[in-house]
Amino acid sequence: MNTDLSPEALEFGRTARRALEAAGGDELAHAGTAARDGGEAAAKVLADLGAWDLDPRGSAEELEAAAALCRSAGWWAVPHPVAERLARPRDVPAEALVVVAGDGSAGAIAEAVTRLALRWIAVDLGGRRSRATPQPGAVPVGKHGVAVPLDLAPLDDGGAGDVALGLVLPCWTLLGLLDRAIDLTSDYVRVRHQFGQPLSSFQSVQFQLTDAEVERLGVEELAKHALWSVSTGRPDAVADALALRVAAVEAAEVVFRITHQLHGAIGFCDETALSWLSRASQPLRRLPLGPSATRAALTDNLGHRGLAGLFS
Repeated sequence: MNTDLSPEALEFGRTARRALEAAGGDELAHAGTAARDGGEAAAKVLADLGAWDLDPRGSAEELEAAAALCRSAGWWAVPHPVAERLARPRDVPAEALVVVAGDGSAGAIAEAVTRLALRWIAVDLGGRRSRATPQPGAVPVGKHGVAVPLDLAPLDDGGAGDVALGLVLPCWTLLGLLDRAIDLTSDYVRVRHQFGQPLSSFQSVQFQLTDAEVERLGVEELAKHALWSVSTGRPDAVADALALRVAAVEAAEVVFRITHQLHGAIGFCDETALSWLSRASQPLRRLPLGPSATRAALTDNLGHRGLAGLFS
């Protein structure tokens, strides 16, 4: 088992991150939300890189490149359904795929995305697919996040192979958000002074940042394993994807609690990038299922057989 991403995939992710930074960086998230354009500026940057030509279902190399791209999109909190577009199914005409909890579900989609002319497919954990039409009018998801209600028209039961990919790629986006949150906070505690010395010199601050980084590293390793599980077509790919999601949402709770605490009140102001990251993370953390429901789904999927691989 080799869970490391290829050098080509890593370089593609770095190139995408640099391209998004050159196109505006954090301003892409601000503009995408203010103009309600669904992040079209960021989508154009990614199109110029050939992002939408990737076929994550076609080869392990392209799947790894897609994961690296999602991570870079998370770094800048890109307000565009990057993971969902990359997870699109091959056998039905659609441009994006979202995993849902069931009928009447909402999707972890920014409200502005309803303005984009994308054809959506929704799949539940049982592999039942529906044509999904995002409805105007976002619903609140947590304190800062919003999501979009979906009108679902049943299609078929052929989505068993869509579930794992549809769960894993958004977790890579969430991983990118965690990367940036810790990076911003590390910089902040180095330059912020209290009692005549930087915050980073206090042992309690060092311990908190270490706790956050341990959580982030754990998600990174599980994300690599789940990606390998999907690429090799393992029977346990959905279980591995659910286990990754459990770890990711639990880690996000720890990381954003610590990073907000170390930033203080300023971390909740829109003038700071952390506020935008935290807001962007909310739908990903709560949809299609929250922490408790995801753990329950993982338990139902496993039955009595238990997890294999890294989880055994």
